[in-house]
Amino acid sequence: MTINTLYNKEMAYFETDTFFCAYLLSLSNIGQTIPLEWLLLSNGRDAQSTSERRMAEEEVEKIIHHTKRIFINNVDSYASTCIAKFLSACVVGASLVETDEPEVEEGEERLSKDDHPKVKDGTFQIVGTIANKNERRPSYVLDEYFQLKREELLERLMECDIIIYNITEDADQMDEASWAISALHAEMARFSQPKMFILISTVMTWALSKPVDADDPEIPFTEEDYRRRRAHPNFKEHINVEKHVVKMGKTKSSLLSTYVVASGVQYGMGEQVFHFFFKTSWLGDLPKVPIFGEGTNVIPTIHINDLAGVIQNVIDHKPKPHYLVAVDDSKTTIDDIVKTIADVVGPGKTKRVPKEDAFLTRDLRQMDIDALFVNLRIEAVYLKESFNIHWVCESGLIDNIDRVVEEYKQTRGLLPIRVCIMGPPAVGKSTVAERICKHYKLHHIRLKETITETLAHLESIVRMEDGETEAEDSATSSELLETLKENMDQNGGRLDDQYVIRIMRDKLKSKLCRNQGFVLDSFPKTYEQAKDLFYADDDEPEDMRSKIPPFNKKIIPEFVFSLDSSDAFLKNRVLNLPESLVEGTSYSQEQFLRRLARFRESNVEDETVLNYFEELDIHPEHIEITSSDDQEYLVVTERIIKSVGKPKNYGPTSQELEEEERRSADRRLRTEAQKRADTERRETEEAQQRAARWEEWSKCLEEVKKQEHDLLEVQAVPLRNYLMKNVMPTLTQGLIECCKTRPQDPVDFLAEYLFKSNPQVE
Repeated sequence: MTINTLYNKEMAYFETDTFFCAYLLSLSNIGQTIPLEWLLLSNGRDAQSTSERRMAEEEVEKIIHHTKRIFINNVDSYASTCIAKFLSACVVGASLVETDEPEVEEGEERLSKDDHPKVKDGTFQIVGTIANKNERRPSYVLDEYFQLKREELLERLMECDIIIYNITEDADQMDEASWAISALHAEMARFSQPKMFILISTVMTWALSKPVDADDPEIPFTEEDYRRRRAHPNFKEHINVEKHVVKMGKTKSSLLSTYVVASGVQYGMGEQVFHFFFKTSWLGDLPKVPIFGEGTNVIPTIHINDLAGVIQNVIDHKPKPHYLVAVDDSKTTIDDIVKTIADVVGPGKTKRVPKEDAFLTRDLRQMDIDALFVNLRIEAVYLKESFNIHWVCESGLIDNIDRVVEEYKQTRGLLPIRVCIMGPPAVGKSTVAERICKHYKLHHIRLKETITETLAHLESIVRMEDGETEAEDSATSSELLETLKENMDQNGGRLDDQYVIRIMRDKLKSKLCRNQGFVLDSFPKTYEQAKDLFYADDDEPEDMRSKIPPFNKKIIPEFVFSLDSSDAFLKNRVLNLPESLVEGTSYSQEQFLRRLARFRESNVEDETVLNYFEELDIHPEHIEITSSDDQEYLVVTERIIKSVGKPKNYGPTSQELEEEERRSADRRLRTEAQKRADTERRETEEAQQRAARWEEWSKCLEEVKKQEHDLLEVQAVPLRNYLMKNVMPTLTQGLIECCKTRPQDPVDFLAEYLFKSNPQVE
């Protein structure tokens, strides 16, 4: 093919030579060399001199370094976030080029990570509003706007080349979207360059459309039928905004072009509408995942990155139709979707529940419920014929469920945590394991409980007569149950290692353990058990160059902790256990000592369980237990949590948060009541003590006074006797004389008399 032929062929896609330059731009950004002749053709003529060649190079260079600024509303919401991430990694005009390597697939890896390269020349620059203020702005967003006034928001919109409004998630954004297109339309005179407005709406505006052919309701709608669409009652405002956007783009499309993209129900990259079913299946709280209603309605869907690819193509191609439908090729019912999710992620079982139960589910919004009950067959014909989309899930969710599930895990950080806790009997392994399970929401795997659970499960399958299990499964379960019971009868209630390993391996490979993870408590007990339990499956690739023995990476513990303590401490701890806990267990003195001795003997050999993990480069962490009080095990638990890291599971649900808040409030009230009671009790005791001390002090004071009085009385007797003998007779006689004489000064008379009559004075 000649250069001119290639030029003429490619120019069929473009209106001007400038757009052909954009085509060359896309080639340069995906690593393809631009022939110099193409540069000259992009300038519209053949070059006759070096100066003309240089001018052509400079012109293309200008376009190569051109970027487009895109505004996206609520860029922190599910759909807008995914679209922003996708577009931030796209080159302007890239969808105009057919490439051997799908660009979207390459970008997929980047989009699943939090860190993105800085905006570079040739890529889209993303700005947008946010609903919630974040401390850290995502690197794929150039600028964020929070709670702007409309005058300020309009100025930000005027700075952008493309304005994207997503109204599929937040109904409150419809009013803003309608205002935005009207405000931009009114300001077209101020445009320095053409702008594009893209409204991302929903196929719910087609929910009540009458069939294309009443005799054959399975004939799908296409974009050409958009004038016949009838909206769901809850989406009438959406269709009004759609009509308004299309109308605004017909006035002067050279300055302001508008497009409406009716999106199917979105899935992928962490999920939104289908998240309830993924989460329910993942957590395994319900034995059967609910299907609301009959489940026969067909739901049009699209992967969120495919929707982003449609937006990219709209920006690059500027299609003639102003109304586009974005859906994949699937025609699946909600029943098929939920069953597939339950089978791959969860228990594999579903049940139909009344449609009304959906309204009682807290995790489902009204918009989600409406989408789950829509019954609509629609095809995106224009996308298939005119756009260059590198589909992620063109055939739909069910055919690509493995990819979608992996995205779900990676996006939401749902990774299993596998822990093994080893140690001698009575060291406190189960105490620590229970706390670790509670913190990380893991499954506590103990040998005895797992065997009991397995036997009970097999018996329940054998008893089932309602057709819920296949006849083959029932026969297999019955055969296994009989084998296990026979083996236990032969071994005095114990199972041979081969059956123990089979039961434990099946437990570790169960979806619940593979989803959330587990804490393996005190098992395996020997090196051989460890090898048999964790051996690699036949379908696992084996690294021939590795010296590490093959093992099953899906069930092998990532963290191994070995608790240990002295024999004296362990014996003392068992002796101090309450009788109610010891009775009927292996913690009786004789059994415990036998188990402890067996453990010590098996752990002095070269081939121990810990040696097995060492061989796999899984290095056990040794923790010494020195005290049996609760504080010691709290420290041990915190140490293990520090080693394991942050949880990789769902946080508490709203119900759990409410329950925890209620329990916290109850604990707080009880604590406050206890404090008040303690304070009142202390005050009462102190008052009683003060009263008792006062009474005692008063008694002591009275006693002291009495003693002082008695002492004074005793001390006064000699003086009194002396006065009675020597003083009183003379004084009495003097008073008598004074009465007889009646002197003018009785005191002086009495003194003179006493002086004269003093027997000691001669």
